[in-house]
Amino acid sequence: MKRILIVTLASFFLTTAYAADVGISISLGQPGFYGQIDIGDYPQPRLIYAEPVIIEHVVVVEQPIYLHVQPDHVKHWETHCSAYQACGQRVYFVEDSWYEDVYVTDYRKKHGNEGNHGNKKHKNNGNDKQH
Repeated sequence: MKRILIVTLASFFLTTAYAADVGISISLGQPGFYGQIDIGDYPQPRLIYAEPVIIEHVVVVEQPIYLHVQPDHVKHWETHCSAYQACGQRVYFVEDSWYEDVYVTDYRKKHGNEGNHGNKKHKNNGNDKQH
């Protein structure tokens, strides 16, 4: 039920995001979180592609980032990279099952169920999300 509510709210905000800067907060470890994750000392993630993806080339090459994104965003990354502020970055897309089964489980063991990952804000699909 909670997942249906989040999906419904996310759909509403996605359709209105272009008209206004509307925010919703979903913390890391909660269903429906999409955005950059810090791999740190977590087990090596299962990736969707073996090589990082980059849409816009930049002069300074940074280390690739790991992103958990919606499946349709992976398929059409060139149209969604700006929502993740990642068009000029090399990106590894982590598999949803790895994020849910490994990352979230281990994160909760280390940090409890508070689901808050610092105070970083990530703009995602026009919505501010904390992770």
